[in-house]
Formats: sequence, structure tokens, C-alpha cells
Amino acid sequence: MKRLISFGVSLAVVLALLTASVSAGPIVPVGAAIGADKQGNSIYRVRANGIEIAYKLIGQGEPLVMLMGLGGTMERWPETVVALLSKQYQLILLDNRGMGLTTVNDETFSYKLFADDVVGLLDALGVAKAHVLGFSLGSTMTQELLYAYPQRVNKAIIYATSVDGSNVAKVLGGFKIADPVILRYVEATSHWKTPMEKLPGLTNPVLFVVGTADTVVGPESSKLLATTLPGAWLVQFKNATHELMFEAPTAFAQTVLAFLAIDATVQAHAATTNDSPTGGQEQP
Repeated sequence: MKRLISFGVSLAVVLALLTASVSAGPIVPVGAAIGADKQGNSIYRVRANGIEIAYKLIGQGEPLVMLMGLGGTMERWPETVVALLSKQYQLILLDNRGMGLTTVNDETFSYKLFADDVVGLLDALGVAKAHVLGFSLGSTMTQELLYAYPQRVNKAIIYATSVDGSNVAKVLGGFKIADPVILRYVEATSHWKTPMEKLPGLTNPVLFVVGTADTVVGPESSKLLATTLPGAWLVQFKNATHELMFEAPTAFAQTVLAFLAIDATVQAHAATTNDSPTGGQEQP
């Protein structure tokens, strides 16, 4: 009986999330309003996964979560990128744990923990499924979301990523980092290894974006992941660095929008005789 009751409660939660995710209206903010950005967008903070996560909602449409890189906050996204994406999607921008206006606790940093933070925020907002755009540290968080919570991700844009965080940690080790929270992120990154064996089983549409002159993560990881994951997109910006979205913000946003707009999956039974090169006529 206890198992049945537990299952019923869990099912009710799932159904509530699914209902919220397909509703036509925008996401309703939850938590305390704690201020506004320079454009006048309200900033909220809600308790999730043991911390207070700061976030803001911009635009209308399907939800698109945007995960910032190491040391950055939600204010670092280029204004042009935010403006273009928010015309068609409702953006969920957040500060990662310990950064900006989001709090931190003593729990050991790991990419599973970071993914749990994102899912905790989605749960609080009543969002069952969302597109995800992750940059650098956020790109690896997006990878982990795909492996741990594929059912919560619609399409994923993985920008400037790595399959071996120890290499990235070595590059970051060349900088004088004093912030203890950032050092905790670097430590977590040093242990990151993409579980390559899981890639063939993923069904989420994924776009990899990278600059050919990226010296932080390099383009090779994105190339490897794109060739291993069936149906993945790969877009390389020639001569662009790790900061390509600042170097080419309009082109970057247009690339994301094109990927999100196109259904690149063709069902095996979808082809008709009229589509065949012989017009449906049997050849001798």
C-alpha cells in the first residue's frame, strides 16, 4: 500500500510538470524578487537543491535554459544574443552555485551536482522539459544533463566543450585564481570525463558550437562528440576563440535559432512513393 501511495504522489508530480510544460502561457516566476538588471528585468531567487538559486526570465515561447561559463554570471551573456533569442523563446538565465546572486554550501562540487541544481530550478518553476544552451563550464553541465536527465532536455546547444576536464584544468592552472569557489569549480572540472559509451544511446537533438582558434578547450572535443553522437550538428566558427559569442553575437544567435527551429529527424516510415527517385514506379 505504501508503495502504491508513493507511486501515486510521484505520478501526480510528473503530471503537474507535464501540464505546466505544455501550457501556452509563459513561465510564472517563483521565489523572492531580489532586484532587477540594467534592462529592467526582474531577478528572483528560489530555494532548490539545498541552495538559493538566482534567475531571471526574459521573452516568451518555449523555455530555453542558458548556463554560463566559469566565473561568469547571467549578466555576462551578450545583449545581442539575449535580445535575438528572447524574441522566440522564454529564456531562463541563472547564476551557477556560488556565483553572482546564487548561494553555495559545503557540498562537494561535481557536474552531477550542477545538473541537479538546474533540474531543481526547473522543478521549482514547473518546467518539465526545456531547451538548454551551455557555454564552457555550462557546456559540460549540459552534457551531464543529457546523461543524467535526458527526459528533461529538449534540444541542447553545447558551446565550447571538452571531453577531458583535466586538460582544461591545466589551462586554467596557468591563471592566478584566488576565488575559492572558482577553485572548487576547477577541481570538479579536473575530474570530468565524458562517458563516451553513453553517446550512441542519446536521442536528444544536439548542436556543438566551437571556434577553430579556441585555446581553452580546443575544437577537437566538439568534433569527436559530434562524430560519435548520431545526428549531432557541428558548427565551427573559423578563427573564432573561446569567446566567439562575443566576437560574432548575431551569427552565433542565428545559428542557435536555426538549430532550434529545424526538425532534423526523419521517421523511417515517412518516405512515400512520390519521394522516391523513380516516382514510385518499379524498375526492371
